[in-house]
Parts: sequence; structure tokens; C-alpha cells
Amino acid sequence: MELATLDWGIILAFFAVFLIIGILVAKRSGKDSKEFFLSGRNMPWWLLGISMVATTFSADTPNLVTDIVRQNGISGNWVWWTFLITGMLTVFVYAKLWRRSQVLTDLQFYELRYSGKEAAFLRGFRALYLGVFFNVMIMASVCLAAIKIGGVLFNLEDWESVLYASVITVAYSSIGGLRGVIFTDFLQFIIAMIGSVWAAFYIINLPEIGGLENLLAHENVVDKLQFLPDFNNTESVLVLLIIPLAVQWWSVWYPGAEPGGGGYIAQRMLSAKDEKNAIGATLLFNVAHYALRPWPWILIALASLVLYPQLSDIGKEFPNAVLGHDLGYPAMLTNLPAGLLGLVVASLVAAFMSTISTHLNWGSSYVSLDFYQRFVKPEASEKELVAVGRISTIVLMIFAALIALALRDALSTFAILLQIGAGTGLIFILRWFWWRVNAYSEITGMVVSFVVALLFEFTEFGSGFEDYEKLVIGVAITTVSWITVTLLTRPTDTKVLAQFYNAIKPYGHGWKGFRNIAEKEGVKMGNSSDSFTIDFASMLLAIVFVYTSLFATGYFIYGNMIGGSILLTVAAISGYFVFYLWQKGKKRQRTES
Repeated sequence: MELATLDWGIILAFFAVFLIIGILVAKRSGKDSKEFFLSGRNMPWWLLGISMVATTFSADTPNLVTDIVRQNGISGNWVWWTFLITGMLTVFVYAKLWRRSQVLTDLQFYELRYSGKEAAFLRGFRALYLGVFFNVMIMASVCLAAIKIGGVLFNLEDWESVLYASVITVAYSSIGGLRGVIFTDFLQFIIAMIGSVWAAFYIINLPEIGGLENLLAHENVVDKLQFLPDFNNTESVLVLLIIPLAVQWWSVWYPGAEPGGGGYIAQRMLSAKDEKNAIGATLLFNVAHYALRPWPWILIALASLVLYPQLSDIGKEFPNAVLGHDLGYPAMLTNLPAGLLGLVVASLVAAFMSTISTHLNWGSSYVSLDFYQRFVKPEASEKELVAVGRISTIVLMIFAALIALALRDALSTFAILLQIGAGTGLIFILRWFWWRVNAYSEITGMVVSFVVALLFEFTEFGSGFEDYEKLVIGVAITTVSWITVTLLTRPTDTKVLAQFYNAIKPYGHGWKGFRNIAEKEGVKMGNSSDSFTIDFASMLLAIVFVYTSLFATGYFIYGNMIGGSILLTVAAISGYFVFYLWQKGKKRQRTES
């Protein structure tokens, strides 16, 4: 298909705006590394929260949701909906801890929490492992979406899609730093939401679909509408619900849903004005990400089952595209009229640029601060660190583009990334609250999970296992390995642990053994003013609020007004008590400080 002049005008206008924003903030962002990578630590909660949401709304996200819905129905989305538990844990437990750390990157945490050469090694290795290897893999999966969208909407070759989508993104990311990324994220999120909602409304009212009522009653759709998997199908319940709820959310490291926070989420929390803004930002992110955004994508995915019931149907119409169920989303967009198509394509481009720009800035911060400054040139000037960050931005994008050309579909890529991080999540949760966790714990978890993932993917060891079985086995092997190593190796130096505890002030339950050791050595230990009971209750209520809001929307779409009203009432009540407990927790902190 060909885009009209109006469509091209809209797309080019957005490109120009993003580039102008990058140029306008370039001088301030290039002042020093704190400005370039953390925007001066003075960002408000609402801007940071929207930036997080925009980053997770990448061009591959609607493709992934479409892939899931077409194969497993709406209930298949539990494979990522369960990450809400991780997200709310970050909101009410870890956001304030990260902000108290005062580090520039989350990898600086390692030399704040651990001691010795092993801590330095862990920081340097993770800088390259996460900032380069893992980060490039994530960006490659996002570039895969650009390839599929470019192939369907513009009839572009794979390399052309990646090249055109990357140039402007690299330009404003490299000159504007995190401040430029956050400002453009705000605009990109607005564009993306308008585009996705408008596209869903138009598509479900196509003559071939016949409106919402006909869509929901269509024979290809009716068995895809359940919010929960079929409990008569044991394997379906196990794969789609039990394992994500019981294992995946706490055990797997995945960008944007890291147990204990981390990555670009930690970067946003560290750039907040204060603890209050860090908490508010992550709360806004989780509410918008899980409760606000999914339904337009889901509706378009369901509509694709009407026009393209089989994967072969998509292949026949788009023979030049990389075939997969995730192609259903861009395939449906070809039905949009001029103007709206330009807006939607611009929204997808914006989503792509938002995610890529964040990962570029985040990854380059690791390369510049955690590797170059820490191990290559400690005396490097601020100007030099910013220059290294800008060069790293370009190099990371080149690697991501090359790897993207070898990937096939969104869901399989998602599974591979989950497998690589399987079993490491519990370390990131416990390292704040269990004093015995040390650098060797993290090194072991990282190495074992990666080796197991390679064995499953490239050897006979993985033959005969389903993806969910590989995940559980990987979690079990990795968890047993790092806990064993933790108990067999020496703990972190007493003074380092005491400094960490006094700076962060985590809950004290897992630190009782250390307090006894510290007292014997005459090391002073403070007390935490945080209440685990209040924070944990707030987390649970917030989870209820988001899930009931999500499914209330679904019931209203289905025309079930009673069910929707009941869930909306539960959401309102739980939301009220979240706010009440939050205020109570702040009052407690003021009283005890």
C-alpha cells in the first residue's frame, strides 16, 4: 500500500518536532554526566511516570499482544499482566530505597552494597552484559516490529525499515540526553494513545467487522474473550496463569518489570526530585501500563481474527513481510484511511523512538559511567563522559539493527529474553533485605541463568521441553545455585554493609543477624522508619485496583454493565485505601524522623 501526502506530512512533522526538542535541550544536557544521564535529578513524578509508560509502549508491544491474543486469547496476556506484582512491589517498597541510594546508575549500587574486587568486577561486567548485550537484544526485538510495520505499510526491505526508523532516534537521543528523551516521551505517549484508540474504533466499525457487537459474537472470536484461561484445560491454566503468578513475576529479570526495580525504571526513579516523586512516577506508570493501554490493542487483535483467521491468510496478502501472528496488528492498520493512517503510523514510530531512545540513553550510561569512567579512565572529564555516552548511543543502535535482521517473531523473542533472566529476580528482591546476599550471589545467578538459557536454546538439552518447562527448570537451577554460593562464600565487609544500611534504611527483619555482628564490632546501626505492613498492604490494594480497573473496562466493552460496575466499585474502594495508607506511611516517617 502507499501512504497519502497527508500521511507523510503528519509523519515528517512529528520527526521534525522530536529532533527540535533534542536540539533545544542539547546544551543543558551536555553540561555534565548528571544532566545527560539523569536530567539533573529534578524531574516531577507525572513527567517521569509518562516517560516510563511511553518507553514500555514500544512498537513491538501491540504486535506482541496481537501475537498472544491470536494464539491464546485474551487470557494469554497473563504472561505479562503478572508483572504488575513486580511493578507495585517497586512502587511501595523499592522506589524510595533507590532514591535514597543517590547513585547515578543502578549499577553503582554494586559498590555501595558489596565490597572487594568481586563488587568492582560485577559492576564492570554487568555494565557490558546489560548495557550492551542484553540491551542490544531488547532493542533488536523492538526493531523487529519496525521491520514488520515497514514491510506491511511501506513495502520496505528489512534493512530499510531499521535504517529509516533509527536515524532520527539516534540523533535526538545522542544530543538531548535523558532530558530530551523524557520530553519527547511525553509527546510520544499522547500521540500513541490517540492513535491506538482511534485506530481501534475505526477498525471495529469496518464493514467487514460490522461493529463491536458483531466482532464479539464472531465465531473466530468468541472463544478468545475470557479473562482467565479455561480451567478444564490443565496445561493452559498452568502455562498462562499459574506459572506467571507463582514463579515468573519474582524470578525473572525483564526490562521495565525488574524485581526490585532496576534498568531504565531505576534511572527514572533516580532522576526524580525526591522520594515522593519517585513513588508517584512508578505508581502512575503501573496504573497506565496495565489498566489504561491494553484494550485498543486487544480489540484490533480480535478483529484480525475476522479478516485473517489463519496465519497463512496474512502471508498471502503480505508475501514480503516476516511472517508471524504478530503481523496481524500492522496488517489491520492497512485498512485505515488517509490522515488516520498517518497519525497511527506516526504513533507507532513514536512508540518505537520512545523505547529505543530510552534504551540507548540507559545503555550508554552503563558504558560511560560504569565501564569507561570506573575502569578505563577514572579521571575522565564530564565533557568526555558525555562524549563517550553519545558515541555509545550510535554503536548500540548499529548492533541492535544488525541483530534485528535475524529475529523472526515477537512472542518467541519475548520467551528467549525471559529465559535468559530466569532465576535472577529473587536476588534483586532480597539483596536489599538479606545481609548475606553478596557479589558472588549475583555473579552466580547471572552466569548460571545465561548458561542454562544457551543450553536450552542451542543444544539437545532443551529438546522435548516446552517454553514454560524451560522457564521453571531454569529458575530452579539458578536459584539453588546462587543460594548455595551465597551460604558458602564470605559475606560483604561489615563497614560496607553498615554504611549501606544507614544510607538506605531498609526494613530490618533480614538484617538481625548482621546487627548482632555489628554490635560486637562496635559499628553503629540506625533504624528504619518504614513500615513493611503498610507498604505491603498498599502494594496488594494497588494490585487489586489495577486488575479490577482493567477487567471493569473489559466488562463494559462486552456490554456487561453489572459486572463492570461491581469491579469499578471495588477499584474505587481499593484506590481510596491505597491513598489512605500512603498518607499514613508518610505521617509515620515524619513522626519517627
